[in-house]
Amino acid sequence: MSAVSCVTGFSTSKTEHSSRSERKRRDSFGMFDGYDSCSEDTSSSSSSEESEEEVAPLPSNLPIIKNNGQVYTYPDGKSGMATCEMCGMVGVRDAFYSKTKRFCSVSCSRSYSSNSKKASILARLQGKPPTKKAKVLQKQPLVAKLAAYAQYQATLQNQAKTKAAVSMEGFSWGNYINSNSFIAAPVTCFKHAPMGTCWGDISENVRVEVPNTDCSLPTKVFWIAGIVKLAGYNALLRYEGFENDSALDFWCNICGSDIHPVGWCAASGKPLVPPRTIQHKYTNWKAFLVKRLTGAKTLPPDFSQKVSESMQYPFKPCMRVEVVDKRHLCRTRVAVVESVIGGRLRLVYEESEDRTDDFWCHMHSPLIHHIGWSRSIGHRFKRSDITKKQDGHFDTPPHLFAKVKEVDQSGEWFKEGMKLEAIDPLNLSTICVATIRKVLADGFLMIGIDGSEAADGSDWFCYHATSPSIFPVGFCEINMIELTPPRGYTKLPFKWFDYLRETGSIAAPVKLFNKDVPNHGFRVGMKLEAVDLMEPRLICVATVTRIIHRLLRIHFDGWEEEYDQWVDCESPDLYPVGWCQLTGYQLQPPASQSSRENQSASSKQKKKAKSQQYKGHKKMTTLQLKEELLDGEDYNFLQGASDQESNGSANFYIKQEP
Repeated sequence: MSAVSCVTGFSTSKTEHSSRSERKRRDSFGMFDGYDSCSEDTSSSSSSEESEEEVAPLPSNLPIIKNNGQVYTYPDGKSGMATCEMCGMVGVRDAFYSKTKRFCSVSCSRSYSSNSKKASILARLQGKPPTKKAKVLQKQPLVAKLAAYAQYQATLQNQAKTKAAVSMEGFSWGNYINSNSFIAAPVTCFKHAPMGTCWGDISENVRVEVPNTDCSLPTKVFWIAGIVKLAGYNALLRYEGFENDSALDFWCNICGSDIHPVGWCAASGKPLVPPRTIQHKYTNWKAFLVKRLTGAKTLPPDFSQKVSESMQYPFKPCMRVEVVDKRHLCRTRVAVVESVIGGRLRLVYEESEDRTDDFWCHMHSPLIHHIGWSRSIGHRFKRSDITKKQDGHFDTPPHLFAKVKEVDQSGEWFKEGMKLEAIDPLNLSTICVATIRKVLADGFLMIGIDGSEAADGSDWFCYHATSPSIFPVGFCEINMIELTPPRGYTKLPFKWFDYLRETGSIAAPVKLFNKDVPNHGFRVGMKLEAVDLMEPRLICVATVTRIIHRLLRIHFDGWEEEYDQWVDCESPDLYPVGWCQLTGYQLQPPASQSSRENQSASSKQKKKAKSQQYKGHKKMTTLQLKEELLDGEDYNFLQGASDQESNGSANFYIKQEP
């Protein structure tokens, strides 16, 4: 940030030319000499791939009971059994989710109702009012559900491509922030975003030169404005001279091409002209600016250059990568970079002939890797039918990918069968009971969600040992997060110690988990733009609703809580307010009023049902946890940290030194 000294900014030399009164010379501020004598007009200027596995249908001899349109299957002919309308799983009716017991878990309920969300978004894409009707996926096992869901996503994207751009329905971040007194997360919270590491001291009262829209001169002129409020990249600006009058305040993106440091007009030969509304307030505008700007702060002189440099991305179209197979999470496939927007990649799977089978992610996403990564660590990989690279395609250099922390696997390490808690990648609003199914090289682990795994492991997913998405046993209970028990598990409320004894398994050692918590700067209630990871091409208006150490609960404005996502504070899928505008990406506005009205009836029922669900058994004492979980090791569990207090350098668990 540089200081502006107006006293030294003016040119003091005078000329005695007789024609001086007839021509208007600009001084070092860019102002017209003799502007007060200028007269102005009174007018204002202003591929779908088939699943490899055959889906086994439910036995046809099971008695089926229909009740008010809902189907329940009772294998033993006794009441108390039910069939999930989403995945077809049979289980104890009392253990099923929601008041109507239509679903076996929150995940299935969310997957079922998420189609309503997709239908509403599609309606907006088509310019139609949202409808409550939604296309419902068939009742099939999880592997088939993944394939059907992926096909539905591809269909939705293909339809969207033929439509006009999504209507923002008049949405404006500035109006949204102002009318609700919201606070946006600062740019410095997003290290992967443009200017995230070099934002500097940009804050309120910083002065900039911007176009003057309150002027009727035929040419584009500028005036100086001060930042009244910051919201991500966006700033609420007020022209100098308006004092406490907010009548002409306006929002703009600080990184935009029309925002310049004070002094730019003089250096560029552009005129500085005061707004017409306040033209009468002062007879000597130069003296006014000298007084107002002496010692004030402005943008660094190389600010626009830094913005431009921070928006240069090393990934280019035609680069080949390995990326998670969205139909089978347990494996990767080769994909080609189709386009790059703001560091986000549209990847097209290499075998997609019509180039519609795609996947969106950020270039720093843990889901993409260099060619050969899967083979090097022992990860499953789907071989391509393409025998040689297509013309122009080339492998992405390995150094461009996000680096993972090196770990020492020679000592005590994760083992197959160990239990832990993990964010479910198919339902990011839940943290579930999970098991380590395979230990790979370089610290990578294959994780399965207990109770919903396919027999062939096709729904296992890969997390690194340092991933912020896996947690030790007891993490949810200590931090008052609802832990999702295994699907079909009937012994509720769920207790880890009973479950470990029943399954004959052990908990992964606490000391092996990532306990680093950066001073990320997020606060509850902050606004941001976030990727809907269930539909990763969409970026939506969102809010931070909970903070647990480095874990953030992201809520999509206008949608129900069941669509929330647990996301790491350093996730590349979070962006500052104004990121979409800066990069040219399409922002999805909050759900419209009509959409919320359509949700209201079901929302009340779901919330009521949710309130009746198990929220976790009473927190055990530190002593009990030490004795039963850690087998005598002396650990101190941090408890009672509020959402605000949990931000900082503290660890989840701190080992007590003797």
